[in-house]
Amino acid sequence: MIPACRRHPILSTLAVLVLLVVFFLVHRAWGPYRFYRVDLLKPKPGEKVEVGNLEVGVGLRDITPDLSKYDTWTDADGDAEYDPEKGDTYSDRNGNGRFDAVWIAGFGNNRPAQGIHDPLWARAIAFRNNGVTVVLVTLDSIGIFHEAFINIRKRLSPSLGIDHVMFSCTHNHEAPDTMGIWSYSVIWDYFDHGYLELVKGRCVEAIIEAVSKLAPVDTVLAQTEVPVEGFVDDSRLPLVYDNTLCCARFIRKGTDETVATMLEWGNHVETLASRNGLLTSDFAHYWREGVEKGVPDPNGCAALGGACLYFQGQVGGLMTQLHTTVPHRDGQQSFREGSFEKAQALGENLAVLSVNTLQGDTAWRMEDQKVSVAAKTIFVPMSGLMHLAGFLGLVHPGWFWGHGRSEVNVIRIGEMEILTVPGELYPEIGNGGVEAPEGADFACAPVEVPPLRSKMTGKLNLIVGLANDELGYFVPKSQWDVKPPFAYGKKKAQYGEVNSPGPDAAAAVHREALALLARAHGE
Repeated sequence: MIPACRRHPILSTLAVLVLLVVFFLVHRAWGPYRFYRVDLLKPKPGEKVEVGNLEVGVGLRDITPDLSKYDTWTDADGDAEYDPEKGDTYSDRNGNGRFDAVWIAGFGNNRPAQGIHDPLWARAIAFRNNGVTVVLVTLDSIGIFHEAFINIRKRLSPSLGIDHVMFSCTHNHEAPDTMGIWSYSVIWDYFDHGYLELVKGRCVEAIIEAVSKLAPVDTVLAQTEVPVEGFVDDSRLPLVYDNTLCCARFIRKGTDETVATMLEWGNHVETLASRNGLLTSDFAHYWREGVEKGVPDPNGCAALGGACLYFQGQVGGLMTQLHTTVPHRDGQQSFREGSFEKAQALGENLAVLSVNTLQGDTAWRMEDQKVSVAAKTIFVPMSGLMHLAGFLGLVHPGWFWGHGRSEVNVIRIGEMEILTVPGELYPEIGNGGVEAPEGADFACAPVEVPPLRSKMTGKLNLIVGLANDELGYFVPKSQWDVKPPFAYGKKKAQYGEVNSPGPDAAAAVHREALALLARAHGE
């Protein structure tokens, strides 16, 4: 008898090919840490705990890549893009026949770094009281996917006594690609995995340092409204801003020595725009330095000292300074085009506003010292290109039957409540103002209501974006608009949906955030 494989060689070959394709797709869709879940609530509402003095510690690590380990290049036409047809060349230092560059994220996938203007940072702040230890980390990065943060958590020793670590990226558009989207070619994998490993390792070091430096503090909280003019534009209708600047100052107990300041406000970190070839933390650099070291006259501010940590807020919608004319504090100069002068002016103006707010009459000493944390794994519906890219493991690896795994957190530091969202939230979802304009793709009433901030119970309420993940823009479903006729009388679609996980993602995150807030509040 002739075996089937010999009688039907073509069918057998096809069967093997099908099996190989299926195995490949399953492998790509499986994703790392497939069964990782977080479901944390500590302490539980109503649980009796002994509340002492809040302890705070800070750890900082430089995450700037060493450019001496990469190829150099010559930008013949000065457009910050590598194009051999225009005379651009590179020096192949390791002789592998490939351009090994640090690819800058944010505007396009062809912007190799030419130098370093100022350091990029991983900054960690640890909080401990009543048997709970929480660490918050902010990174000068465009964004990092969830599985990388899971990896960092798994590297931390249980002996550190950390209950939870929350990560957030400033959404810096002048830093190395950490998502694999801007590295010359997604298909041929020019992504610098080594740099992401460096970031992970430095995060671990910063977290360990922060916990090792925990010490009692007094806390001053404050908030103010950031003016729209000169600070931010909303490039998409409806015009809704994240203009609340939340400030906290942690002072070593019994002294006037600042341990740390913590700031939250929503604006894209992209002042240098697309033709900058230098790595920089953009306006965040000048903001942090201004708070730490002071801003000189005219119209400057005193130095608060310590370490300043900036956490990104709600940047969807789209919060940007690209088309903003930023005034210099001297009242004479102003800057509209992307430049370091513009970034410095914006950062120093924010520093002056922050310091004056923390030292002003509306600031208050925090009396409640209790620390609590709630964290929950969520699954966000994905569609379109992001769904396909996730399924193939190219972007946001790990496919969960049409959903991406992510996370929301609710963290309470005394009178300060922090809600995290895993991407770029439209401020109308956080602060209110979701509309259902005629011409949008879905004829429905606003879905993402009530506003998230209306359900927060702190005296100071922070909504931190790009937290523990970066899923892109969370566009309100009733404002989703990719098909004509377009809303608000536009002749073409407004920007946003192309970098969104889909029209149902915002509602899912909103729903899960409300549920976690209610759970954290004991409702």
